[in-house]
Amino acid sequence: MSAMNEPQQPDPNLIPGVKHVIAVASGKGGVGKSTTAVNLAIALSQTGASVGIMDADIYGPSIPRMLNITEKPEGEEGKKIPPVTAHGIKAVSMGFFMDEDTPVVWRGPMVGMAVEQLLRDVEWGELDYLIIDLPPGTGDAQLTLTQKVPLTGVVIVSTPQAVALADVRKGVNMFKKVDAPILGIIENMSYFVCPKCGHQADIFSHGGAKQEAEATGMNFLGDVPLDSSIRENADAGTPILIAQPDSPHSAKYREIANRVIELIAQSPKGGKMPNIVIE
Repeated sequence: MSAMNEPQQPDPNLIPGVKHVIAVASGKGGVGKSTTAVNLAIALSQTGASVGIMDADIYGPSIPRMLNITEKPEGEEGKKIPPVTAHGIKAVSMGFFMDEDTPVVWRGPMVGMAVEQLLRDVEWGELDYLIIDLPPGTGDAQLTLTQKVPLTGVVIVSTPQAVALADVRKGVNMFKKVDAPILGIIENMSYFVCPKCGHQADIFSHGGAKQEAEATGMNFLGDVPLDSSIRENADAGTPILIAQPDSPHSAKYREIANRVIELIAQSPKGGKMPNIVIE
């Protein structure tokens, strides 16, 4: 057994054909992390890049519904599982392999094993970007990911209010602890614009994520409004970038994707496998 202060050596990269791995994380649930992950993946794909998305939210997988995927991946025995392609991106989710109404009642180590399987046993092939939709919080899925693949960076999603930002700090500190680079923070549900009169209402406050980014030295990647069309299209399985590509909300996601591309271009190529230190 390693000494308590001795770094554990990372395992070999399970997805060598993927150029950049971007984890989308949140400190708490209900902030729109999965919606952001899906639209970020599609926005990157619309630049001409080859993109995949992996739903690592084992307890609450929502990618199948958001991409309107009902079929299960079909693979040959002894071979890796092929992803399902939807809206131009490759997708894999634990939700493909179980009924939507079936709860996942697993202890932590099983979650880590499931995340590893989604990486190791899927034929991701050559990708420019793999977006990984993490469960909220700082648990086994996050730790497994940082041990198994070289993360290019982490995108944090939060709403503007103080209670969400407090959890953001915990998540940021966890990723720093495992030496995972943080690309920046997105403020989701940032404001609401009345469709009739154009008045902007800051339902969950406004600007908190930007202030947090400035205070902690993180990049602020952009804000996305609270709007029923984003939610309705996600629920219908046709993300807003597909359903309403010319909408101002789609433009927001494209701006965020372009900012992510710029930051990746400035970072060390390909990311790195972090050393995990047990304290």
